[in-house]
Amino acid sequence: MMSNNLRFYGTILLIVEFLIVAMGVRFVQLLAPISLVCVIFSILACYAGAVEKTLYPDTGQRKSILTNAYVNATQMKLSCVNGYPGYGKNLGSNYPSFLQYSYGKEANPKVEVFQDVKTTFFLILAIYFPAVTGILTGTNMSGDLANPQKSIPGGTIAAQLTTSFIYFSLALVFGAAINPELLRDKYGQSLHGGMVVASLAWPSEWVLLIGSFLSTFGAALQCLCSAPRLLQSIAKDDVIPFLQPFSKVTKKNEPFYGLIITTFIAELGILMGAMDNIAAVVDFFFLMCYAFVNIICALHSILGAPNWRPRYVYYHCAKKEWGDGIRGLALTTAQYSLMQISEKDPHPKNWRPQLLILHSMPWSKELVDVRYLNLLNFAAQMKAGKGLTMVVSFLRGNPSNEEDMKAAQQVKTRMENDMQQLRLRGFAKTLLYDEDQIGGSVNALIQSIGIGGLKPNTLLLSWPTREPSEDQVVDSEYQTFTDKLLAGAVSGMALVVAKGITDFPNNVKLNGHLDVYWIVRDGGLCLLITFLLRQSKVWRHCKIRIIAVARQQENSTKLKQQLQTYVYQLRIDAEILVKKLGKKEISTYIYFIERSKMLKQMQRRGIANNRQMNEPGGDSDDRALPNSSPQAEDTSSSNDSSQKEQPLENNEEIGDKVSDNDEGDEQNRKESTHYLPRQPSLPFTEMDGEKQKRLKALDRKKVHKMHGAIRLNELILEHSNESQLVLFSLPKPPTHKDDVDDYIHYLEVISDKLQRVLFVRGTGAEVITTSS
Repeated sequence: MMSNNLRFYGTILLIVEFLIVAMGVRFVQLLAPISLVCVIFSILACYAGAVEKTLYPDTGQRKSILTNAYVNATQMKLSCVNGYPGYGKNLGSNYPSFLQYSYGKEANPKVEVFQDVKTTFFLILAIYFPAVTGILTGTNMSGDLANPQKSIPGGTIAAQLTTSFIYFSLALVFGAAINPELLRDKYGQSLHGGMVVASLAWPSEWVLLIGSFLSTFGAALQCLCSAPRLLQSIAKDDVIPFLQPFSKVTKKNEPFYGLIITTFIAELGILMGAMDNIAAVVDFFFLMCYAFVNIICALHSILGAPNWRPRYVYYHCAKKEWGDGIRGLALTTAQYSLMQISEKDPHPKNWRPQLLILHSMPWSKELVDVRYLNLLNFAAQMKAGKGLTMVVSFLRGNPSNEEDMKAAQQVKTRMENDMQQLRLRGFAKTLLYDEDQIGGSVNALIQSIGIGGLKPNTLLLSWPTREPSEDQVVDSEYQTFTDKLLAGAVSGMALVVAKGITDFPNNVKLNGHLDVYWIVRDGGLCLLITFLLRQSKVWRHCKIRIIAVARQQENSTKLKQQLQTYVYQLRIDAEILVKKLGKKEISTYIYFIERSKMLKQMQRRGIANNRQMNEPGGDSDDRALPNSSPQAEDTSSSNDSSQKEQPLENNEEIGDKVSDNDEGDEQNRKESTHYLPRQPSLPFTEMDGEKQKRLKALDRKKVHKMHGAIRLNELILEHSNESQLVLFSLPKPPTHKDDVDDYIHYLEVISDKLQRVLFVRGTGAEVITTSS
């Protein structure tokens, strides 16, 4: 009968709570302060009642249902029971079984309080455990918090400490102030159906009755609010495909479908009638949830995911290196894992730099190449990314020659030893090429390296030294560098170019600043690499500075606030600076590409003109050419002028507003790398004489004197001359090798007189995330 009453009242209350939650989370939060105040008063009433019963024992309950049930016999047998049975009798559990009023003692159901179920430790734990699960309510409601990163750690710890104190102290109070036999009275039969703790409360039992009702009612509301949101988040991430319909929300951002299914599941539990029967099942799901939270945190820490950056200061996790098992088992596991990895781009949360280091230098047993060793050492300093590292050395030789193959194997062994000494975990390879095959070898290597989804995604290069006498040598250091750079850009790899690699530190701990110049929004790859470097002992004591270069008309204060918010959400500690330059200084990259475009345009016009002259009946002298009149020439010149000015006004590459939505980064980056609008097709006319003059005016000596590039370099030297490392966003490399000279020269002008420079270019797939 009692179970039927629970089913009836529970269903009514569940319907009321469903209607309240359906109104919105804001309406639910209005009831939270009222419920909290009543709960606090009811807890204080328990403490006060225990003190009152101690000071005034006569105020305790004196009700009895036994009457004369035990005083109706003329003969009784009395016995003495040992009050100190010792460990042998009292060490184990003494939980009463069904129809017992005490351990091992059968009860008279008519007059004694007895057990209606068999009691065990786990059953009591299961009944009590849901009372302590409210500490994660803030985490479940993280989507509705204004600042989850700040509120969740403080709120969860405060809730844990508060509830732990209350639960432990109340257990002591109840055990000390209430008779053990009365505590076992499940339905309060000895109190005429009353609540045991309510009778303890002072000044009135109604204080605790109201507080208990509001406490359970509020807890149910919180469950109905948080559970649908968890379901909606799981469905939105498409972790379980058939849950996709529950990802929809209402206009008020309420997961109504999730609320319906949650209410239905709760009603099934209510219809079971007895908490004793479902407590263990409910606790099982709670424990699974907590177990997976801990497993996920442990896996992120062991794997060293770059986006795992817990802001909580006191987060610690033991770091252990897992040794190799049996080689056969390792190979089988590796093969199985590779087959499970998809070749599509990973989720941004799982992206990490998988480095491909390409090196091509003459090898000698007597000489040690400092640039090669420093490049490996720099890669080892980014090992916090826990990514794959592959080092490939290009050697001139014949792959069919046995001596060349032996020499390549010796170089590989030396590279593996160097990597082991530098604690750079990865693989070393050597590649032999003929003198005229270096370009094709680089392209073939980048296209084919890796296995399935396990392949490098970041190309790490060192800045070349250029000798004018070697400009025409196919496999010179400079020419090889350009081949690698263009091949990596075309293959969709992130590019990292270290300039001044000989000055990069080995094991010396540096103090100072790591300056990131926010010129192009690249998804945060510069910030991610800076964060990884600061995990190394070499750069750990350096502070990160983000220097945003803005245009004169931009609001510096607003831009700084947006960057501060963005960096805070990334859980990266950095100082924000905003410096202004004119739009001409910011858009100087159009100059170093204009020369090559003009040259190509003239070549195309020349080819088209030759074709026209070779056609039957084609007479270029008598044919009227469009736009060949002086008026047309003036118009075309003005159009060219207006088009050249257009990027200066419409350039959105600098000072992009920070937004949480990173989906458009790649498209914006592609748009910003179109240095000039497409030039209109012009005939091969006397205008070429004017173009040749302009072409000569844009030669390499003129580019060196570009005011904008020099002004930007002066700004960088003014603020970062003493910095330990300066990071730039690398502009998109040109598509043709003929344009590389001007591209490289432009980068040299910007980074002139800087000790250590890192050029970084992302692809959009490695967008750094604001959630771990």
